[in-house]
Amino acid sequence: MEQPPLATFIFWFGPFGEHTVNASWIAVQELEKLGLGDSVDLHVYEIPVEYKTVQRLIPALWEKHSPQLVVHVGVSGMATTVTLEKCGHNKGYKGLDNCRFCPGSQCCVEDGPESIDSIIDMDAVCKRVTTLGLDVSVTISQDAGRYLCDFTYYTSLYQSHGRSAFVHVPPLGKPYNADQLGRALQAIIEEMLDVLEQSEGKISCRHKH
Repeated sequence: MEQPPLATFIFWFGPFGEHTVNASWIAVQELEKLGLGDSVDLHVYEIPVEYKTVQRLIPALWEKHSPQLVVHVGVSGMATTVTLEKCGHNKGYKGLDNCRFCPGSQCCVEDGPESIDSIIDMDAVCKRVTTLGLDVSVTISQDAGRYLCDFTYYTSLYQSHGRSAFVHVPPLGKPYNADQLGRALQAIIEEMLDVLEQSEGKISCRHKH
């Protein structure tokens, strides 16, 4: 029996601070052109750089759609590689968002765990993408920065029980162009879906030989 398309949601961030054109949007635009194949039902959303919107939007979309995977894409002014984030953190949010607001508690979820790991093996994804020979370096990180990227990632991981991922991209042209970022993102998400499917296949024994 033919499998239904895997519902995959991509979230990118709007402009903030010095990033008047957010490279995450540029990368996702390129990804949309390239696509993820007929087996993936791709949905793309912009997330405003606002704590309150994230706290409202992420749970609502998870509850409505129950996607196979959610991938968040953000820009990091310090990044020189495409970076796979392993985990999100609950506390330490002191930076003001685009509405000049930050949570009074400085945390994502009251009494939530200190950090939450993605169920996706980012080391495996990184190794697999690296072997593809793309002209983009891919690395691993365990600190998404304690701003809206980290806040959003933790919120999503908490809501999805780990079925989320976060990819940081460097600013456009530092060093990669739009096409390079889009192709890297395409390869990363394809490998994430494959790793996720394989890990869940082992658990449920769904694979037929």
